[in-house]
Formats: sequence, C-alpha cells, structure tokens
Amino acid sequence: MSIASAIVLFAVIWFMVFLMMLPQRLKTQGEAGDVVPGTHASAPSNPEIKRKVLITTAITAVLWALVAYIIISGTITVRDMDWLGLLD
Repeated sequence: MSIASAIVLFAVIWFMVFLMMLPQRLKTQGEAGDVVPGTHASAPSNPEIKRKVLITTAITAVLWALVAYIIISGTITVRDMDWLGLLD
C-alpha cells in the first residue's frame, strides 16, 4: 500500500466514523428548552464538534491500523472477493 492510498483509506474511514458520531449524544434546542430565535427547534444546542472530532480520530486510528494490516499482510486480497471469477 502506498502512502497516498494509506492517506485516502484513513480519510474515508475518518469521514464514515465522523458521520456516525455526529448524531450521538445530541441534545436539541427544543429538548434544552432554549430555542434561539431564527433557528429550528431541532437544531443542536451544543454539538460538541471538537470532542467528536477527537473521538473520531482515535477510533479511526484503530480501524485504519487493522485494515492496513489486513491489506499489507495479504490476509484478504482482491482475488478472495472475486466471486464471479472475472480475474482469472
């Protein structure tokens, strides 16, 4: 795996984890009882983006190391996923 593909793999995993982390422990303005005029009641009152970015980065580092090990070691290859026999 080259450096460019390692960075792309990290970025893809990071964004997937981040999009799963965004709705976690989200408290809306309506639930908090403090709706700012001009905003929707379902808008987050405190999204805690910095905390979610740090947690996302930690989770991604572990997942990336696992996936990179599987790719580099050859445990699972493209030929293992060729169920139709197109690569032969």
